[in-house]
Amino acid sequence: MKKSNPWFVFFWITLLIIVFMFINFTRQGGNEVELEYSQFKQHIKAGSVFKVLVAPGLIKGQFRDNAGVFKRFKTVPMDDPNLVKDMEDNKVLEFSATEKSGWLGSLLLNWGPVVLLILFCFWMMRGMSMGNKQAMSFGKTKAKLAVGASKKITFKDVAGCDEAKEELQEIIEFLKDPARFQKLGGKIPKGVLLFGSPGTGKTLLAKAVAGEANVPFFSSSGSEFVEMFVGVGASRVRDLFDHGRKSAPCLLFIDEIDAVGRHRFAGIGGGHDEREQTLNQLLVEMDGFDSKEGVILIAATNRPDVLDPALLRPGRFDRQVIIPSPDLKDREEILGVHSKKIKLDSDVILNVIARRTPGFVGADLANLVNEAALLAARNDQKTVNMKNMEEAIDRILTGPQRKSRLMSDKEKKIIAYHEAGHTLVAKFLPSADPVHKVSIIPRGPALGYTLQLPEEDKYLTSRSELLDKLSILFGGRVAEELVFSEITTGAQNDISKATEIAMRMVTEFGMSDKIGPMALQRPNEEVFLGRDISRDARHSGKTSELIDEEVKNIIYSSKSRASKIIKDNMSVLNKIVSYLLERENLSGEDIDKIIKGEELVPLSESSSVDTETKKKSAVEKKVINERVIVS
Repeated sequence: MKKSNPWFVFFWITLLIIVFMFINFTRQGGNEVELEYSQFKQHIKAGSVFKVLVAPGLIKGQFRDNAGVFKRFKTVPMDDPNLVKDMEDNKVLEFSATEKSGWLGSLLLNWGPVVLLILFCFWMMRGMSMGNKQAMSFGKTKAKLAVGASKKITFKDVAGCDEAKEELQEIIEFLKDPARFQKLGGKIPKGVLLFGSPGTGKTLLAKAVAGEANVPFFSSSGSEFVEMFVGVGASRVRDLFDHGRKSAPCLLFIDEIDAVGRHRFAGIGGGHDEREQTLNQLLVEMDGFDSKEGVILIAATNRPDVLDPALLRPGRFDRQVIIPSPDLKDREEILGVHSKKIKLDSDVILNVIARRTPGFVGADLANLVNEAALLAARNDQKTVNMKNMEEAIDRILTGPQRKSRLMSDKEKKIIAYHEAGHTLVAKFLPSADPVHKVSIIPRGPALGYTLQLPEEDKYLTSRSELLDKLSILFGGRVAEELVFSEITTGAQNDISKATEIAMRMVTEFGMSDKIGPMALQRPNEEVFLGRDISRDARHSGKTSELIDEEVKNIIYSSKSRASKIIKDNMSVLNKIVSYLLERENLSGEDIDKIIKGEELVPLSESSSVDTETKKKSAVEKKVINERVIVS
């Protein structure tokens, strides 16, 4: 806790006392009439004075003026020995005298303002000296030092990304024993750049490297170097590397380095070049310090494509380590790490959850486990079960349920046919991902959703898979047209996604017979001013017409496939809709039974079935979770 300045406290106490006494003095003397002593004697003889207070230097009292109004008065006393006799003869009701006032009051009133002014000047001078110290430290680094922490992060706390750990293990060995590498004449990398999607664990991995090496760890953000004053960022970079040299061997970590490491001379318009000066100083420092000093710089970014080439050349960031999104095995391990802190029910199978979360990164999985724990606590449960995990996945993918939204029976039926159309087309296409769940309960912005999950992680997508995805997207619109002979705005998002996929197939993926393998459009990313905005279009107007024609052919052919599937299986579509209207949610197993012509278990009997499923899941968990690596 910050201590109070005693001069500051004394200044305000003195000020309050003086103000209080001044107000009291003003209140007492503000309404008094000043009389000459002769006038005072005349009022006594006239009998209009009825109260007198005689002080050593002042006489106060109350009298009645000619109009009969009571007023207060004051006058300066004179040497008048007959004053008391005159007041008795003229029947003054009250008269008294006071002793001489104390020295403190007069001292505060006379010398208080002077003392207050002296204290104020002293306070201002002290503040100016402190301001000079702060100004001198303005160019100091804001990096935080983490050393000797009670809870040290190591590789045991980082699940997955085994290749990245292997690349960074060499850095750890060097920091532990630099002489081992210097004997062979090898040089350790001066800088390591970690890049990958947001939430993959770049910052956590950098902390784990410092924890494994057990060396000081200076962490800073790229935005902390850039200020409105020119030269401050460069000064902070110099100070950061000075701290590193004094604490060697150590690790310097700069998060979101793209804040200062973007391409130089790429801006358009005015503005100061503080960011470029900071980058220049960073380049000089990385090129200047020797690898034998034991100072290693680790940086993290989500956008390596916008970094300056001089920053990425050998001798600066010698090693670039990609942190990929976790695959099935990594997701299972990450779930194991995050679920150690919560109480899991026996029906929770981490392998099943990992299979149902493709594309999730480490931050998403941590949020999933936390959301499941919050849902369990909301329901006053003692453990987190599989149902909580499933609900958490749905909340992350599509948003929370909105059961309070009231819809008419007609709208609910349209939504049911729309989602059933997606589901039916997906089940009858060979390259489509399996349907995991169908729901007509509104979540987030969606009025209903059909959830498809791949059986395994995919890194390539074939042309047939994209065409099947387009047909699935049009399944909802086609079902509405065939059943109600009317279309709604519910397929807006589906049409937007389908058009984007078809456009990329033609202009980026080279999947059009008429266009051929030509890249006619840049990837859909942010324009980098000064580098991309001046690029010309890559094709002529005639080619644009051909692109539009090909996109239209792909979309219409995909819609025709969806229409044929739904027309041939209209009875199955109606059956799926009836179950959806009854239950609001259908699982992938329920959809398989409906397509096979089997009847689903009534809702009243589902509780007994759930008990048997829970027992079976407990046995499966015992076998499957043996593969989960929980450190």
